[in-house]
Amino acid sequence: MIRRGVRELGASDAVMFLVDHHQRVLAPLSDERSPRREVIAVDGTLPGRAYSTMRAVAAVGGEASAWFPLVDGLERLGVVEIIGPGELLNTRQAEFADVAALLAELVITRGMYSDTVERIRRREPMNLAAEMLRAQLPPLTFATSNMVISGILEPAYDVGGDAFDFAVNGDVAHLALFDAVGHGSQSDLRAVMLASIALAAYRNARRAGYDLVATYHHIDAAARGFDRSGLITGVFGELDQRTGQLRVISAGHPSGIVLRQGKIAAVLPTPTALPVTLGEYRQPVVTRYSLEPGDDVLLYTDGITEARSADGDLFGLDRLSDLAVRALADDLPLPEIARRLVHAVIAHQDHRLQDDATVLFVRWIGAPDGGEDGRNEAPRNTGAEDDTGHLRR
Repeated sequence: MIRRGVRELGASDAVMFLVDHHQRVLAPLSDERSPRREVIAVDGTLPGRAYSTMRAVAAVGGEASAWFPLVDGLERLGVVEIIGPGELLNTRQAEFADVAALLAELVITRGMYSDTVERIRRREPMNLAAEMLRAQLPPLTFATSNMVISGILEPAYDVGGDAFDFAVNGDVAHLALFDAVGHGSQSDLRAVMLASIALAAYRNARRAGYDLVATYHHIDAAARGFDRSGLITGVFGELDQRTGQLRVISAGHPSGIVLRQGKIAAVLPTPTALPVTLGEYRQPVVTRYSLEPGDDVLLYTDGITEARSADGDLFGLDRLSDLAVRALADDLPLPEIARRLVHAVIAHQDHRLQDDATVLFVRWIGAPDGGEDGRNEAPRNTGAEDDTGHLRR
């Protein structure tokens, strides 16, 4: 179908490539009549540049190839190579970009009814724990006109209990990052079960309209009812897209950093609550911070900052911040920055992860209609909230 469609626009052929779960290679989706293609690396190739930058890589002169990113919203799926006269590919980029956008939607919808897409994306066997958890995660990237959210979780095929979630309801973006304790053999499965319960309880509370404090208690009760000896650290946030007001509970978890104009604007306070399953012992505290247009909020698990090299060198917050700042200076898309950050953590450990490495990046673009913007101020604890959302000193 792809090949027939591009020929109607004057091209001679096309091949679709899907990115693997590590986001390191692009694998061809083709049949026996398609041009023969091999797996292509993301880094250091023209197709990889189209994937990384989410921009078409234009062809030049003669019979050539042009690569267009396959993007659903801002969810990067791969690229499509369109083959034909270079002049045609350059002059009809808009039409071929429309084709790529349609193909991305088809990949998403058809992937719900067939394993073909998933099999191509997998470059190694996936264990049961990862199979369970990845089926519950949201898309890696989502955007509105006011905000971009992008997450990534490694290892792709052997997770240990990290998870993230987000949703946008009206003007409010809901954000969550979990790290369930338990690694290795059966403990992996136990940690994933805890993370799955936390995810389900978080969504259940969110859809019931609970505020942050009530959401924390709801997750705590659900996890404690399943496994009282289990432990989950997490960060739960709400971002008002109109004003840039960020509200956060950090449950024994790194609560994240705010990046502004190439610098760290704030390290959000942590902890402001006990880890999940211990919530009955202390009331959580909500931290508020006012973002400015263009600010980036980076949430992460301790598998990022506590990653160690072979000689024991910690990856650390300073290195994480430096990499994020440099990637932002290169004006890369947010999902590409998240990819590079996690790959840097993996490389720091000589590609042998000691713990899950998860990040959730959020960019507040600004007020939608010139309304109230966020004001620059230090993070502050606002006191615990009761179930109606009213602050108590």
